Amino acid sequence: MLILAIETSCDETACAIVRDGRKVLSSVVASQIDIHAATGGVVPEVAAREHVVKIKPVIEEAMQKADLGWDEIDAIAVTQGPGLLSSLVIGFTAASTLARALGKPLIPVHHVSGHIYANWLDRRAKDDGEFPIVILTVSGGHNELVLMRDHTEFELLGETQDDAAGEAFDKVARLLGLGYPGGPVIAKAALQGDPKAFDFPRAMLKSGNFDFSFSGLKSAVLRLLEEEHDKNGKLLEKFVANVAASFEECVADILSEKLLVAAREYQAKEIHLAGGVSANRHLREMVEQKIKKYKIEAKLRFAQNIHYCTDNAAMMGAAAYQFWMRSPGAYNSMTDLLPSPQLNLYQNLDASQNK
Repeated sequence: MLILAIETSCDETACAIVRDGRKVLSSVVASQIDIHAATGGVVPEVAAREHVVKIKPVIEEAMQKADLGWDEIDAIAVTQGPGLLSSLVIGFTAASTLARALGKPLIPVHHVSGHIYANWLDRRAKDDGEFPIVILTVSGGHNELVLMRDHTEFELLGETQDDAAGEAFDKVARLLGLGYPGGPVIAKAALQGDPKAFDFPRAMLKSGNFDFSFSGLKSAVLRLLEEEHDKNGKLLEKFVANVAASFEECVADILSEKLLVAAREYQAKEIHLAGGVSANRHLREMVEQKIKKYKIEAKLRFAQNIHYCTDNAAMMGAAAYQFWMRSPGAYNSMTDLLPSPQLNLYQNLDASQNK
């Protein structure tokens, strides 16, 4: 089955062609990082205008790279939510128009389910994974622990009560003057720092549940920087590196600890990392170390291609295929749907619930 997928939930204009939920025939992403770096974060109105400009060329390029004709496409998939409404509207309008014009089914996809299914891209059909799977999905906009007992069956175990870890990376990077996006620049600075230099608070680490909180961590970093400014009048390079390393260590410790406790409690056969922060090497290494430390018999997986960690349309095509396989006849009359910035993955598993 060939699915053309579109993703515009935030600041990436993306289109991909995916075969049977695994084989990526083309994946095109028009990034807005350079534009939003000037403001240190995404400005919704600016992002939406860029989507309008880029959506048509991106779709055309994806089709050209896949070397396909429109009659070969079986279905259109699109991110329905959550995300920035002004951005979602652009992609959803394009996908709905294509579905109507081509007479193809439209498959709405939850953004987080896309990140989850990025881990199935470029895998062999026989390698379907072993359930149950416990997944840490974490980026700038979401931070959740999810239990999968089977395909498209998601149970929320815990989530952030304030800021997502990715958002904390962005904010701390701005405070340190490192730039945007925060994840890569903090990881780079941390290589020259001491992860034990500062003992930042690990909120909710011993809360007895699987929820997260990172607002206090951001405040702790801010107070430390204010003290350093008062003392030295500026932030020395070594100090910045130590803060970056200690911050990265703190976040990785919180995320990995909650993930591994959940994996042990639910007897997971596999442990997955998904979302933009899953690209962080220190987090991956810490999860691997704790799997050995706690003697957990589970396979660790993350996206085989690091580009599938951040927002892209290939992951939406992978998720769309699984939902199609669950109820293929349910998506033939869905072109009148609307995007939803607060779409709930755990209440919208069936196509019939999206109507």
